[in-house]
Amino acid sequence: MKLHSESFAGLNTVTGYGLGFVEVNQARHTTPILILPEGAVQAWEVSGFELLSADHFLPLQHYRPEIVLLGSGARQQFPHPRLMAALAQAGMGLETMDTPAACRTYNILVAEGRKVAAALIL
Repeated sequence: MKLHSESFAGLNTVTGYGLGFVEVNQARHTTPILILPEGAVQAWEVSGFELLSADHFLPLQHYRPEIVLLGSGARQQFPHPRLMAALAQAGMGLETMDTPAACRTYNILVAEGRKVAAALIL
């Protein structure tokens, strides 16, 4: 699916997604990624949803997003409560949804000027 939105000068937005890929600013990514509104899209070293740990979210600690959108893949899956507790303790809220929903929600929150991050498993 292609997403058409207003241009948010210099901000990272999801411009498309589909089976096995996400496009950020029209650049295609086929492996898990971390997206922040500003800066480079980062490769996310996650080998599977079931193996997620709080350490996977350490790259976001410096940015300190108010909310992390976890795209869990093609279907919504919920992480272990320990993971959610660790992020809450670090001051980061976590919302889990399937990856397409996370892409759409990320764009909405970026447009609102929110301090958001997307952690996407493809």
